Amino acid sequence: MAANHCHALYDKHSDFWQTLRDVIIGERAIKAGGTRYVPRLEGQTEPAYRVFIDRSYFYGATTRTVSGYLGMIFRRDPVVKLPEGSGPLATALAGFHLDADLLGKSLEEYAREVAFEVIVMGRCGTLIDWQGDGEDRAYFSLYKAEDILNWREERIDGRLQLTLLVLREIVEVEGDDPFCPGLREQVRVLRLVSVAGAWQCQVEIWAPESEGKGKLQLLDSCTPVRHGKPLPNIPFVFHGPNFSRAGVEESPIADIVTANLYHFRLMTDFQHGMHFTALPTAWVSGFPKDTELRIGSSVAWVTEQLGATAGFLEFKGEGLNSFEKALDRVERLLSVLGARLLESQKKVSESAEALQLRQSGESSVVAGISLAVSKSLCSAMRWVYWWHSTEEHPDMISADHCFIELNRDFDVVRLSGKEIQALVLAWQAGAISHETMLHQFERGSVLPPGRSADEERALINANPAPTTVTAATTTAISMDQGQGGYG
Repeated sequence: MAANHCHALYDKHSDFWQTLRDVIIGERAIKAGGTRYVPRLEGQTEPAYRVFIDRSYFYGATTRTVSGYLGMIFRRDPVVKLPEGSGPLATALAGFHLDADLLGKSLEEYAREVAFEVIVMGRCGTLIDWQGDGEDRAYFSLYKAEDILNWREERIDGRLQLTLLVLREIVEVEGDDPFCPGLREQVRVLRLVSVAGAWQCQVEIWAPESEGKGKLQLLDSCTPVRHGKPLPNIPFVFHGPNFSRAGVEESPIADIVTANLYHFRLMTDFQHGMHFTALPTAWVSGFPKDTELRIGSSVAWVTEQLGATAGFLEFKGEGLNSFEKALDRVERLLSVLGARLLESQKKVSESAEALQLRQSGESSVVAGISLAVSKSLCSAMRWVYWWHSTEEHPDMISADHCFIELNRDFDVVRLSGKEIQALVLAWQAGAISHETMLHQFERGSVLPPGRSADEERALINANPAPTTVTAATTTAISMDQGQGGYG
C-alpha cells in the first residue's frame, strides 16, 4: 500500500469537498465545472452549451452566509490567555501570538482561518511543529480537509489516540528560474510507534520518483524531539464543527450548498427560456420569398399580393412564471437554511425579542461551531506551551496555563444610556453586585470583551473619576443613545 493511500472516509467525501470549494469561489468555478453542475441539453453542441451556461447567473448565497457566520463569531475579538512577564516562556509565546504560523498570521487571524474551514468544509487540522534555524519556537501549520489523506486511531493506555496520520503538502523546490520557484507535492507520514516500551512519534517524507511514474520514494525520516526526548504523541489537532476528532463530520453549510446549486440550475433554464421567448419574432404571409424585409420605424413592408398579412409571434403562458416562482421559493429556502443576510429588510420594525427568536437557529449553529473551534484551538495552544515548558507530558497543560475563547454572544443589542444609568443605580442601591454590573456592561458592549471585574476595578483605581459630577456629564449619561450604546 502506497504512503498516499487515502482513508475510506476521505474517498467518500472528497467529491463533495470539491463542490463546497467551487460554491464558495462562486460563479467562475461553478461555470468552469460545466456538466458537473448543469446537465447538457439533448443534442446540444459544446459551443451552444457554453453559451447556455454563460447566459446564467450564480446567486452567491452560500458565500454571503459564511461571511455572516464569521462576522458573528469575530464580532468581538477572541479572548486569549498567555503567560505574562519577561521570562523565556512568556517571550516565546508572545512571538507566537503575533505570528502563529511563521507566515505572518497572528493567533486571532489563524483562528479566523480555522473557523472559515470548519464552517465551509466541516474539517481541518493543525500540526504543531518546531522551527529551529534561529527561530527556536513552536508554530502552527494548517491542513485543509483535502490535505488530510489518511489516519488511524487506536486505544493506548485506556485512551483513543492517533497512531497514523498522512498529510499532503505542496513545497517549493529550487529551479533554474529564481523568479519562478518550482512546486512539488509530497506526503508527510506521522506514526506513533512503541520503542523500548515507550511511545514516540516518527515522521517520514515521501515524494514522487524523478521518473514520474506515480511511485513514491522516501526522502527523509526523523524522530522529533523536545528537550532531547521523542514526542509522546502525534502533535496534531483536528478541528470540526462539533468535536475535535479524526472522524469526518458533515459540512455545516451542506444544505445551503445543495439549495444554491439547485437555484443555479433553475436560473440557467430560466435565462435560456428568456433568451428565446422574451423578444417577439416577426412573421409574414403573402410576400414573395425573395423579398428582403427589415424591421424598424424607418421602413415599410409593401406587397401587391391580395390578403398578405404580417405580425409578431409572442410568448404566452405560465412557463416562465413557474420558473420565477420556483426561484423565489429556493431563495426563501436559502434564507431559512441560514442566509438571513440575504433577506430584504422588513419595512416594519421588529422587537429585540422577535429578532432574537428569528435568528436563534443560526445562533445555535454558530455558537456550537465557536465552542468546538475554541476547544480544539486550546488543545493546539497547549502543545505550543508544552513545547516551550518543562512539563513532562502535553496533558499536564491546562486552561490555567493558556487558552483562547471565541465569541459566543451574538446579541447585537447594545446598552442604551438609560440602561447603563439603571444598572449603576441598582449597584449603588445594593440590588446587584459590582461583578454583575460589570458583566452586564461586557454583554452590552460597554466594556472590552474578556476584561474581568478585577481588571476593571484596577483600571478604575488607577484612573479615578472626578469627585464632583458636572451637570453636563449627568445629562450625557442620562441620554438614551438608542442602539449606538456606549463603547
